[in-house]
Amino acid sequence: MSRINKNVILALLTLTSSAFLLFQLYYYKHYLSAKNGAGLSKSKGSRIGFDGTQWEGWFRIAENMGFQCLKIESKDPRLDGIDSLSGTEIPLHYICTLASHAVHLVVFHERSGNYLWHGHLRLKGHIDRKFVPFRKLQFGRYPGAFDRPELQQITIDGLEVLIPKDPMHFLEEIPHSRFIECRYKEARAFFQQYLDDNTVEAMAFRKSAKELLQLAAKTLKKLGVRFWLSSGTCLGWYRQCGIIPYSKDVDLGIFIQDYKSDIISAFQDAGLPLKHKFGKVEDSLELSFQGKDDVKLDIFFFYEETDHMWNGGTQAKTGKKFKYLFPKFTLCWTEFVDMKVRVPCETIEYIEANYGKTWKVPVRTWDWKRSPHNVQPNGVWPISEWDEVIQLY
Repeated sequence: MSRINKNVILALLTLTSSAFLLFQLYYYKHYLSAKNGAGLSKSKGSRIGFDGTQWEGWFRIAENMGFQCLKIESKDPRLDGIDSLSGTEIPLHYICTLASHAVHLVVFHERSGNYLWHGHLRLKGHIDRKFVPFRKLQFGRYPGAFDRPELQQITIDGLEVLIPKDPMHFLEEIPHSRFIECRYKEARAFFQQYLDDNTVEAMAFRKSAKELLQLAAKTLKKLGVRFWLSSGTCLGWYRQCGIIPYSKDVDLGIFIQDYKSDIISAFQDAGLPLKHKFGKVEDSLELSFQGKDDVKLDIFFFYEETDHMWNGGTQAKTGKKFKYLFPKFTLCWTEFVDMKVRVPCETIEYIEANYGKTWKVPVRTWDWKRSPHNVQPNGVWPISEWDEVIQLY
């Protein structure tokens, strides 16, 4: 058996918090637009890195060197919307042990939003639970999404390896990387029950809403402001993996602690004029920007209390205030209209708070003051504050 330098293994594990040893990038360039994103297309892109034969060759070489290796595969979630391809399995994790050392090889797959995704390390029935202390592994407790890093080659103890050019950014992403897949099968079932709107108007709105969301995401990313899909936009993602064509706007949520004073000017510089500003930073702040083709961008700011979160609403003509209560939630990544965006991890609780148990049924008539299940009166703005808290443009 060839001599193994344990320091090399330990250096690699320490450098990348025990996981970032190698990339396997599968690039799927084309996605189906059928059912507004409910399905995915057959892959036509090239694969970068190791093909299946090379993976197996690496696997055999490791075993010949004395390693005991475990391979974890699972169905490719990107193909769940295609009956003929939904059973296709892809490599997710390789774990090899030698003496008291373990090497965890995490397979990163490239997604259409130009980001990297890795799968859940799910142990099947035949796998030895004592092979390694699985609970101590840094990766695999849940699927994860990462910015695609620029790589650089370095040499460690004579071994050339690739690492992220900004390793600290990569490591900082790990605790916030949890990823939730769109529910493609449920979306297909939804469209079997409720016919999709493929009119010219609906398709034009989806296109405009997608472009508006992309512009908003780019603007907020430059500001370093976290946001997530909220209200009808979140419902569309969770229920039908797409944009609800009759919603007529794009809804985003932002924690009030992430508010920045230059957010309005940043959107205006991006070509989105302010339509209205309700409330103030201390209470019930809401911003609305005008996109093209009469598509609005509504941004709701969320406030955290001891046992719940809430966002506010204001009726311009009366000064009445409203409060929308949500159970506490955390943020996860997902893919939506070819973008990596955040959504509440506790998605069903978030949606049911807003839309009730019947959220699966489309509702075309919606009164923001009465229809939400979580709305409650929250007083009236003093007339002396109206110039500050009710601004229409």
